[in-house]
Amino acid sequence: MKILAIDTSNYTLGIALIDDDRVIGEYITNIKKNHSIRVMPAIETLMKDCDMISSDLDKIVVAEGPGSYTGVRIGVTIAKTLAWTLNIPLAGVSSLAVVAASAGHYFDGIISPLFDARRGQIYTGLYKYDNGRLIVDKQDHLLLAKDWVAALKVRQERVLFVGNDLPIHEAVIKEALGDQAVLAKLTEQNPRPAELAFLGRDKEPVEIHSFVPNYIRLAEAESKWLEANKGKND
Repeated sequence: MKILAIDTSNYTLGIALIDDDRVIGEYITNIKKNHSIRVMPAIETLMKDCDMISSDLDKIVVAEGPGSYTGVRIGVTIAKTLAWTLNIPLAGVSSLAVVAASAGHYFDGIISPLFDARRGQIYTGLYKYDNGRLIVDKQDHLLLAKDWVAALKVRQERVLFVGNDLPIHEAVIKEALGDQAVLAKLTEQNPRPAELAFLGRDKEPVEIHSFVPNYIRLAEAESKWLEANKGKND
């Protein structure tokens, strides 16, 4: 099965092609540039370099969020368009799960991938490997970093923290957890799009037209609009 994986959910832009158990190619950048004008050229370049054409593809897999509101929307929109145009299945995978899978294969504890959500908050969840398979220990959610590490301290388990936003919350993590916290290496922070492809390979396809991103929370502008208009239609 030939799969195209797309991740634009954060600063990292990741594109991958796999064929069954083989990684054919990956494209990864971690720079603050507009994904909307870069993702299609990146897909075209990778497919050309790997001698593949669109009709070769059997499935599209996309990072569905959480993350940047705009970034998640761009990736999901492109993935839906490609899947619908090519008449092939589409699967969505948690963006946090991709980060966890990119660093945690050989870690024997729990894995806490994280994205900064401003004002001391983080998007995070808990994952672990069981017989080589990534499983969810606690679903993705949004909360204050200090509350998260306090909850993890009670568990008294080693925790691998991973994500490009880790430096923002590193002091809070170390102060609360000490040696209980393990910080992933710099080379493990970028989410690997090939991991995204493998995570989505065996997932059940979604209904393309009704599939929506998992933002976890509304965009700030939308939240403010709803608050300002509360009760006007009651």
